[in-house]
Amino acid sequence: MANLTAGGTAQEAGGSHTPTPKPQPRAASSIFRRVLGHFPTGIVVITAMDDDAPVGFAVGSFTSVSLNPPMVGFFPDKNSTTWPRIQRAGAFVVNVLGDHQREICQAFATSGGDKFRTLSWYQAANGAPVLHDANAWIECDISTVTEAGDHWFVLGRVGDLAVANDRNPLLFFQGRYASLADRP
Repeated sequence: MANLTAGGTAQEAGGSHTPTPKPQPRAASSIFRRVLGHFPTGIVVITAMDDDAPVGFAVGSFTSVSLNPPMVGFFPDKNSTTWPRIQRAGAFVVNVLGDHQREICQAFATSGGDKFRTLSWYQAANGAPVLHDANAWIECDISTVTEAGDHWFVLGRVGDLAVANDRNPLLFFQGRYASLADRP
């Protein structure tokens, strides 16, 4: 019976050490995307104020992290031009999109342009935009930013949050938008 040691080697019960081979990447990015596309994700828009201008982008890699203290996280791409502006703000709002907001998602998923020009929104207590008619919103301060491959992992400390309506969420599944078939 082997036990894994802190140094990453397997230690036999008799005391001998056998190096544990490092796992090698086996999945091409296209296969990786295809397989993970079988996991449905909700879509949020992360917003902030940068130099008195609203900024934001759509994110499918959002998650709750901790209940006590309340924390959430998301993963912006390192090539994002919007993320540095949100990071500079130090605070953001997670806008949980409903299935009635596909056009908003598409606008925030593209680079450039004034995404807020035709939208109704108001400022949360931390100054970040809350999108009108989003299913819910979560107001956060940036706690930490950690490198995670070709993305960053942003950990946010929740300051306030609310459910705005009970519509179905906007989902992404197998490369396209999806809807819930049943609601509890």
